[in-house]
Amino acid sequence: MRKFLRSVSTAFLAAGALTAGDTTFWIEPCTNPQTSCEKGDVQLAHWALEAWQAASGGRLHFVETGYRSQALIRLVWATPAQGLYGETMAIVVNGRRGAQVNVRIAADGVKDRLLRDTIVYLTCLHESGHALGLVHTAQFDDIMYSFQFGGDIPDYFARYRRKLATRDDIPKNSGLSPADRAHLIERMSH
Repeated sequence: MRKFLRSVSTAFLAAGALTAGDTTFWIEPCTNPQTSCEKGDVQLAHWALEAWQAASGGRLHFVETGYRSQALIRLVWATPAQGLYGETMAIVVNGRRGAQVNVRIAADGVKDRLLRDTIVYLTCLHESGHALGLVHTAQFDDIMYSFQFGGDIPDYFARYRRKLATRDDIPKNSGLSPADRAHLIERMSH
């Protein structure tokens, strides 16, 4: 489990102006077994984007596209060989700044399905926050918290897991703190 938790790591800010309106996204299907992605992980990524959309107070609207090349936000399931755990990189799409979100699923040793889903969901949520231009915080309650500040990493995920009786509870518990919401609104106001 420690290896899995360490794999949920730092990211890089995808700088760019965040504006109200439609933001296209694409999520890679789970077709490469080397990524350890499972079909349900795509839904977790969707839920992460839906959480940010709801937190935006109507200022942000995600629209899925079937074409990776047209997506301002691209979520890709990374392989262990790529050395990526959670990383967001800036890209340019048709002259607009966007982001590629790389999520590596290293589920070795995690037997609790809801804990595994928790870690995948919170990683997607954190990294998509970077795609929206949010930076790390030092506040343990924030989804944008950086493990570089220390803290009880297993408890970071376990406290969210304790809110879940079933997988369907994930979209009912966004994982965003009031500060995360405020930072998003502030970022969109600039």
